[in-house]
Amino acid sequence: MPDKIVLYQSDDGKASLEVRLEQETVWLSQKQMAELLDKDTDTIGLHIRNIYKEGELEPDATTEQSSVVQNEGGREVRRKLKFYNLDVIISVGYRVKSQRGTQFRQWATRVLRDHLVKGYTIHEQRLRDETAKQLEMQQTVDLLARTLTTQELVTETGKDVLRVVNDYAYALGNP
Repeated sequence: MPDKIVLYQSDDGKASLEVRLEQETVWLSQKQMAELLDKDTDTIGLHIRNIYKEGELEPDATTEQSSVVQNEGGREVRRKLKFYNLDVIISVGYRVKSQRGTQFRQWATRVLRDHLVKGYTIHEQRLRDETAKQLEMQQTVDLLARTLTTQELVTETGKDVLRVVNDYAYALGNP
């Protein structure tokens, strides 16, 4: 069922777990969140209940049931487990008080800041590049129109076509 599985390891090397990547988000079980944040599953469960009770997140939009095969007492048993998406993981991570919880918050904040800054920078550069291309196209059309007109190589119909091309190039440059 999962699209992709990624292995996560904490900076101190003490936490290592499989992370499901599916539907453009990360999914962890309550037990995996407990391992990630170095807390017991009861504490994680309490935070999850409070998140839903306070209306911070909606359970239907942030949870998924999945059938998982587990090894229990030397035999394989199929169990239904509830998985929580990245919204829940981050919310729990910001509520938990532990050293690993603090490391998670610092990591999440750094990643978010990097994405915001780099995303803005890339978008700003792309806009500058597009503006430069549009200006270059407008200058090329203007030069072509002037050259053809001054050399009297254009008929009245040709001038009308040049006017349409020039207007079109102008419109592309000025949405």
